[in-house]
Amino acid sequence: MRHPLQARRPLGRWALLSLLAATWWLAAPPAAAQDPDAPQASAPPEPPPAAQAAPPASPPQADGPPQAESPPQAESPPQTDGAPATDAAGAEASPSRAGGAAGGDRAERSPARREKPGATSSRSAPSKKRRGDINPCMTPDPGWGVYDRWSRAPSIGQMIMPHRGGVTKRGGFDVIIHFHGHEALRKEFVKTAEGAVLVGIDLGIGSGAYTSAFSAPYVFENLLDSIERAVAKKTGKKKAYVRKLGLSAWSAGYGAIEQILRQPAGKRVDALVLLDSLHAGYADEQQRKLKVAQIEPFIAFARRAAAGEAFMFMSHSSILPPGYASTAETADFIVKQLRGKPRGSSRRDVLGLDMIQRYDRGDFHVRGYTGNDKPDHCAHLGLMADVMRVHINPRWKTPKGRR
Repeated sequence: MRHPLQARRPLGRWALLSLLAATWWLAAPPAAAQDPDAPQASAPPEPPPAAQAAPPASPPQADGPPQAESPPQAESPPQTDGAPATDAAGAEASPSRAGGAAGGDRAERSPARREKPGATSSRSAPSKKRRGDINPCMTPDPGWGVYDRWSRAPSIGQMIMPHRGGVTKRGGFDVIIHFHGHEALRKEFVKTAEGAVLVGIDLGIGSGAYTSAFSAPYVFENLLDSIERAVAKKTGKKKAYVRKLGLSAWSAGYGAIEQILRQPAGKRVDALVLLDSLHAGYADEQQRKLKVAQIEPFIAFARRAAAGEAFMFMSHSSILPPGYASTAETADFIVKQLRGKPRGSSRRDVLGLDMIQRYDRGDFHVRGYTGNDKPDHCAHLGLMADVMRVHINPRWKTPKGRR
């Protein structure tokens, strides 16, 4: 039989070991204190700094000009012009109205950034005095002629149509859809248009906005449907339909037309008007080689027009934009694709434009002008009155509109 003290001896050893272990654990610092990067238990977690937030996505831009001229301002004090102007559209001897070309869009104005003159203008060149003392970017308003005021009926943009008339007995009507600077274009359109509907669309100051908006075919198809419904409602023709279709663009607006011409509905286009509007990117800027794929739809349409199957009018200034092809370069390239060569010309045209070259083949027409500043760019809108009078009116024979 063991002595009681001998039975308790092992317990004393374990108690001593346990006491030593507890003493060591109490003296050791917490693990968190040993890690300088560990968060303190008393401090709440910090939110991520605002500077680390992802920046908002930029809208996609088409290759070519990063931004183009904003539509000219609408406010236009009355001015007079005593200088006669010649036909800007094509006829060598026929007189033209010397009224002007530009005005902005009050109802559908482009976003801010108007302090930037745009990539297509010469920022250093001072504005020169123009014939007739009319600012092409702020021209007098000639009124509305036989047309109503702007309507928001289309799915995109605005439209004007005659008070009465302009539609065949079966409900057919003609329409021109213009991209960029539609109020300025309207001032020229109403001078000579005889009854065609005008739809104006302004989406921003860069071609990318137009390219993105019309990249899906249904957008343009829905636009045509909405125009037909609006004409049907106004005229009482239940089956109103687009008979002749034209597309027009100034400055950045060509981005929409490029997309439309690639789509099935683009085959319906009969007339194409580009007013200092077609640019392209460079495949090789040093060699001045264009990205031809970007302008292939325009080359194809020019071939159709040269063969008399459609109508196409192009104008270009002498503005040299930074980093992408000018309207002069794209026009010359298309002419070369037709194995043509522009011929020299010396003529005064609307709003102080001075023609230096031209090219005509079938129903394809190119007009080249001097000028490298913003007013020169705006002045090309003034060509629309003669384009309608000399070319489109005789070609379409649109039913007459009436007040």
